[in-house]
Amino acid sequence: MTEQLKINKIDKVCGTVTMPGSKSLSNRALLLSALCSGTTVLKNVLRSDDTDRMLDALKALGVKYEDKGQCISVQGLGHAFDCSGEITLDLGNAGTAMRPLCAALSLSKGSFVLTGQVRMMERPIGPLTEALKSLGLDIEYLNNDGYPPLKIKGSEVHSHSVAISGATSSQFISALLMVAPLCQGLEIKVVGDLISKPYVDLTIALLHSFGIKVERQGYNHFTLGSAYYKSPGSYLVEGDTTSATYFMAAAAINGEVEIKGLGKNSCQGDIKFLDVLSQMGAKVTLSDESVKVVKGTLSGIDIDMNDMPDAAMTLVPMALFTNGPVRITNIASWRVKETDRISAMVTEMSKLGVKVTSGRDYIYIDGSVKNSLPVVFDTYDDHRMAMSMSLVAFDRDIIINDPKCTAKTFPNYFELLESIRA
Repeated sequence: MTEQLKINKIDKVCGTVTMPGSKSLSNRALLLSALCSGTTVLKNVLRSDDTDRMLDALKALGVKYEDKGQCISVQGLGHAFDCSGEITLDLGNAGTAMRPLCAALSLSKGSFVLTGQVRMMERPIGPLTEALKSLGLDIEYLNNDGYPPLKIKGSEVHSHSVAISGATSSQFISALLMVAPLCQGLEIKVVGDLISKPYVDLTIALLHSFGIKVERQGYNHFTLGSAYYKSPGSYLVEGDTTSATYFMAAAAINGEVEIKGLGKNSCQGDIKFLDVLSQMGAKVTLSDESVKVVKGTLSGIDIDMNDMPDAAMTLVPMALFTNGPVRITNIASWRVKETDRISAMVTEMSKLGVKVTSGRDYIYIDGSVKNSLPVVFDTYDDHRMAMSMSLVAFDRDIIINDPKCTAKTFPNYFELLESIRA
């Protein structure tokens, strides 16, 4: 029987929350720490299913680390992975583990099988694997072309220049950037427009922390030299700005919340979600180490969220509380995430009696007319569906099916949300 969580109607939120570490930074930093020379102490590492998948994979690949919860000390190999026999890695539905590990293992010694949950087998990886194969690397699709599971036989590159489409996922470009030092230099040409650009900026900032310089021409051309990773000694993982958007939105709907662990100098692109809330009418204050959001009179918005596709989900339930509809465009990547998020959002928001329409890359929600019926939300084994739909509790009592799916990135989300109920 599906586990359920009832959330009684929330009148107002007030208080302070401290964000766990960024998922994107945590998994990238874990991999770079494993590959670099020297020992790296990572602080404020997110502990969730996605990061546990990465840690389990690194252990299976011979990486030694000391695990003290949110503080993990990793002994860098100083080179690519070097394994004997065939190693199978189950990466669940962790895209931030699957994509960069695919690239790193293709340049390592050994034979590897990468697999995961059913949904991961439906999420495309072809642009990355075909780019790696164009470098002379040995990757085989074990089921459907362009999708996991994969069999990889580590080898050396035959070329130092690669072209890749930027249309499906920025994680593909980030993966290539992260393994460029294993190639002893790499030129990356992005074909077409790149989605989720801030995540590539985040990757480049992290590479810089590990001693790697990236020369770039906007988001179309990146060049990395032959330098290899060096440990920064210690690295503090910022609080997760994407996960923080739920608390930002809650305060904007009705309340006042200070969010610690991130600030105005964040390297994560989703910090700009605060600009979106400000544009809608919320009151926003940023400092070096925290942000504060206070309720405002919220207006609807028509906005291109290509740079913030995950944070964009938070806007959908907010349409219940805005003067005017919410239209979110340029979000085709939603369809290849943990679920088809456009389809899922249309289904779940329709339960509220609101007007919802969608297309290949947009969703439109008019919450001016709605019903008052009790509602049970399905979550599709998608952490962001569960957290986004929790905001509907400002309108009525709700029930969330499979609430523990938030363990993917934010295991204690619902407890933190309850802690700021006024």
